[in-house]
Amino acid sequence: MTADGETTRAGREKLRMDTPAAFSVPDRYSTTKAGRPKLELDISEAAVSAGADESVLVLDDAAWERVIVATGGAAAPCFQCGVCTAICPWGLVRPEPVVIRRLLREAQLGAPGWEEALWLCTSCRQCALQCPRGVDVPGVIRSLRALAWREGKAPAGLPTLLWNIYWDGNPYGRPPSQRTAWMKDAPLPTFAPDQDILLYIGCAGNYDRRIQKVVRAVVTALRAADVAFGVLGDDEPCCGEAARSVGQVAFADALAAEGSRLFRERGVRTVVTISPHCLEQFVRHYDMPEGFRAVHYTAYLRELLEAGRLKLAGAVAERVTFQDPCYLGRGLGDYESPRHVLMSVPGVELVEMAHSREDSICCGGGGGRMWMETPASQRFAALRVQEAVAAGAEVLATACPNCISCIEDALPPGGGLRVADVAELVAQSLTASELAARERTT
Repeated sequence: MTADGETTRAGREKLRMDTPAAFSVPDRYSTTKAGRPKLELDISEAAVSAGADESVLVLDDAAWERVIVATGGAAAPCFQCGVCTAICPWGLVRPEPVVIRRLLREAQLGAPGWEEALWLCTSCRQCALQCPRGVDVPGVIRSLRALAWREGKAPAGLPTLLWNIYWDGNPYGRPPSQRTAWMKDAPLPTFAPDQDILLYIGCAGNYDRRIQKVVRAVVTALRAADVAFGVLGDDEPCCGEAARSVGQVAFADALAAEGSRLFRERGVRTVVTISPHCLEQFVRHYDMPEGFRAVHYTAYLRELLEAGRLKLAGAVAERVTFQDPCYLGRGLGDYESPRHVLMSVPGVELVEMAHSREDSICCGGGGGRMWMETPASQRFAALRVQEAVAAGAEVLATACPNCISCIEDALPPGGGLRVADVAELVAQSLTASELAARERTT
């Protein structure tokens, strides 16, 4: 009971709770369901005034305030419903997904190791799409990653990633002088303001040999549609997505400012990207004048098809399924452009996997995970390969460099499934029609 007159602001009688030196739990409850040791909280006056043992956590308003400041209050609407935990794809490959509720509370308490789960998030946005309170969970994760950087709790390999971008202008640590070395035998035109579009190739397109094939396929399609395009060549900047995804937001903003200034100086009005990750930076983080337009190449090819500028006549007799890139689908809301392009290729039979569009499973390469190691048994891409095979697909198509890299790594040796970018199937159709035309003239 309480003393007379002790009531809440709502007029209810206050409850008294005795607080022993420290809360404890029976041995059988000393670990979580996932086998992690439970935290022991001490809110006694003795612990607060005299300082608690390191194994005991003290509720600290300052620790919580640092989380509020780091996230800009974005997590405040969260009412601990657990929807994000239930749909996190890590639960498909691990005993436990990323538990956002616990992550926030451990960050609030400054608990040892609170930051460990932060680096699992792939920014797939399944949680954000389903959150009943509209919390931008990936945004909160990025903000907490920034806090972890400030507290010296980032994974060991990530500083190298940032130095690569800082010194070499790309996350691969390759010399800037080699950015366009791959196209020396077939140089691409330099961008001029009177051209239709700037084709932004990106770091993956310039330095990853596999993605260079995708760039060549996009170029084939643009030339077939008689599009006037150009590239920035050695002057092309890193978009900054790799830095932003791992929580180095200030550095990413600086890269975006530099890129925006270059785009304005060069008179860029429309930029077409190979990667949805680059596109997301241009759409959301670049400071460009009114009328500037950034689109993914699949959306641009769709426009060309609908306008009759791009004509596909060569048959590609393949049963194809499509892996929705998280940043293009859940991130930017475009699920249909890639499918429209695929269905425009003669001979393609499009089949859907068990999880597609809004429910698509992430490839595992977003949120900076491309730069961190994932055990083979925990790779989401293996799940996509299984679903593609179950759907009877011969080709697993996608439209993202990260998806291609992750899914090709997950292909079993000697399997019948192959991975292709949407642009590669378009180029295959164009090549087939060209060969057919030659045969008719001979």
